[in-house]
Amino acid sequence: MRAMVYHRFHKMHGLGNDFAIFDARETGLSLSGEQVAQLAHRQHGIGCDQLILIGPSQRADIAMTIYNQDGGEVGACGNATRCVVALMGADTSIETSAGILVGKLGGDEVTVDMGMPLFDWDKIPLGYAMDTLHMPIGWDQLNDPATVNMGNPHIIFFVEDIDTVDLATIGPIIEHDPVFPERVNVNIAHIANGEIRLRVWERGAGLTLACGTGACATAVAAIRRRFVTGPVAVHLPGGTLTIDWSIDAQGQYSHVQMTGAVTHVYSGQIEI
Repeated sequence: MRAMVYHRFHKMHGLGNDFAIFDARETGLSLSGEQVAQLAHRQHGIGCDQLILIGPSQRADIAMTIYNQDGGEVGACGNATRCVVALMGADTSIETSAGILVGKLGGDEVTVDMGMPLFDWDKIPLGYAMDTLHMPIGWDQLNDPATVNMGNPHIIFFVEDIDTVDLATIGPIIEHDPVFPERVNVNIAHIANGEIRLRVWERGAGLTLACGTGACATAVAAIRRRFVTGPVAVHLPGGTLTIDWSIDAQGQYSHVQMTGAVTHVYSGQIEI
């Protein structure tokens, strides 16, 4: 009879953006894309937007590998980073495929240094060269978007009413458009009273209650277009994040700082 091997995990969320977090530093756990998709399944597995593996790092306190619901690996996830910092219980530097992220505890909230935004068309990446602050393309009623890479590629549309956009339908169409060779996260935003309301279609995960890198990318695009100044509140369906980013008099960009609450839901074990 095959011996059952159980692995401990933590279910956490940042404003409803939820994660199954496995600490593989001692067990050496590795997962295939198919296994990740099974574990992330809402009915047949733990259920989560993303699955996180914590591992050892020679460059930071820990390493973090991030998988979307469909089993695909992504470079960065701001909400997951905040959850992992809270799980570590101390200020933590985290190695990701998108670079080193640093998180700091502050009461009930965690602030993460999300690094520098990228704007060059080939860094997004796009399929061909174009202006990334005012892209000369559109889909249905959505036009004049901006694109920003915050460890993941994001496209941002500023609209008058985010609730009138059928994001569940248009999101996957834009995500898989050939202009985005690595697919893209789709952000629909509205500016009011110096704050941002935001809905996000996340590549490989679909509609989500919150997206940290999406909030960062949207705030950066809004600041670049001079719609708002940082720090700015970004209101998502799951709650509010505060994003700070600035450009100095010499045109030099600062790192993007993201602050928000996290919740530890439960810990458990599962056979893999």
